[in-house]
Amino acid sequence: MPRELITIQVGQCGNQIGHRFWELALREHATCNPTGLFDEAMSSFFRNVDNRSNPPRDIPIGDGTAPISNLKARAVLVDMEEGVVNEMRKGRLGDLFDAQQLLTDVSGSGNNWAHGHHLYGPQYRDNLLDSIRRPVEACESLQSFLLLQSLGGGTGSGLGCYILNLLEDEFPEAYRFATSVFPSEDDDVITSPYNALLSLAELTEHADAVFPLENQALMDMCSLIQARSNQANNQPASLLSGPNAGKSRGKAFDSMNGIAANMLLHLTSSVRFEGPLNVDLNEITTNLVPFPRLHFLLASLSPLAAPRDVAKLAGAPRAVDQVFTEVFSREHQLMKVDPRKATYLACCLLMRGKMSIADMNRNVMRLRPNLRMVHWNPDGFKLGICSKPPVGVPFSLLGLVNNSCVVTSFRTMQDRFARLYKRKVYLHHYLQYMEEGAFAHASETVQGLVHEYTERASVYPVVPERRLRSMGMHFL
Repeated sequence: MPRELITIQVGQCGNQIGHRFWELALREHATCNPTGLFDEAMSSFFRNVDNRSNPPRDIPIGDGTAPISNLKARAVLVDMEEGVVNEMRKGRLGDLFDAQQLLTDVSGSGNNWAHGHHLYGPQYRDNLLDSIRRPVEACESLQSFLLLQSLGGGTGSGLGCYILNLLEDEFPEAYRFATSVFPSEDDDVITSPYNALLSLAELTEHADAVFPLENQALMDMCSLIQARSNQANNQPASLLSGPNAGKSRGKAFDSMNGIAANMLLHLTSSVRFEGPLNVDLNEITTNLVPFPRLHFLLASLSPLAAPRDVAKLAGAPRAVDQVFTEVFSREHQLMKVDPRKATYLACCLLMRGKMSIADMNRNVMRLRPNLRMVHWNPDGFKLGICSKPPVGVPFSLLGLVNNSCVVTSFRTMQDRFARLYKRKVYLHHYLQYMEEGAFAHASETVQGLVHEYTERASVYPVVPERRLRSMGMHFL
């Protein structure tokens, strides 16, 4: 039975990541499905539509031998500025989306979380529900929603969190996964400390799992790819970049968005393709989220790009052991953190390509002694293998870890928020749409999250107290 995933792209950043995601998804399925037939793998992300009918009708999968007629993405695109969405509609991906899948405004949210959450949210509530309900009703077995957003601006953070709450109320049975771009410390949006903390509190309460990304970490990865390309005297263009890479009209963030998109493709590969050890998305939450609020999962990738980028630095295909080593290295984390210096609550390793379970187990045994696992889950590893490799590489590995090092990012958010809030800077813009008490509530929620992560990761087994046994009168 097909298992469908609906992507909801919110705000400028969310739609830019989504644009790159759909480009790479089409490329991947075209490579894996050269016959052009609409099969179950494609049905996870796409609908096959017959436009000759009025109104157009969905062509069922059947036995997987129906030719592709007209692909439509299972997606909803939301932005309170038209620029990015209109660019996508006029570009090569325009035919993937109907007007009913798009929801835009003109004025934007002004980098104001409250504007997006408390004004645009209620104002467009019915339109949002209609736009989401249509792809839901076209699914046979909806598994989850994938929310793409940034926490620094106004629309992605404020309206994105409103949509997350809406999904929880209206579709409680479907999993809610959020891919959220955390602002860097040198973020150029002056109000991002407010937006990020308010969003983090909402993600804590209403998401099933969050995959945090950080712009600075993605930039560092792109620099690493570029350095390796230069070292090998190879072409500077990256397979992670868009079709205009290396040209003046190329998008500045294409490579960064490509890394995020590849992470999502890898994450969903077991839903779409077969493998000897498939891992469903609901298994990820079951195995990596030991407590409901502790659902922030740090991602890492290896290799970061196809061989065209990294060339053949060793003169041979990348060794399996090296891939496993790299996903635990700081340079391959999609956040600016180092999990090896903190405590692992759980760990998931998802391999794509030809790989044996024995090789995976051997590498886990090799790396396990160097990882600080929490005492109540010392064997907290989940392994998965999908037979289909990404385009251009024989195999790749995605690491997902629930690790207490994420607290470092939370505390950075708290510090940046406190510096603004104690002076009430820009606060009046928010109080036009919300009560000031919401700031205190969000701050308490995040502080509680930090405390819970710290407490759960620092609990050590209780050693029973030894008591002396009475010897009675035997000493006489």
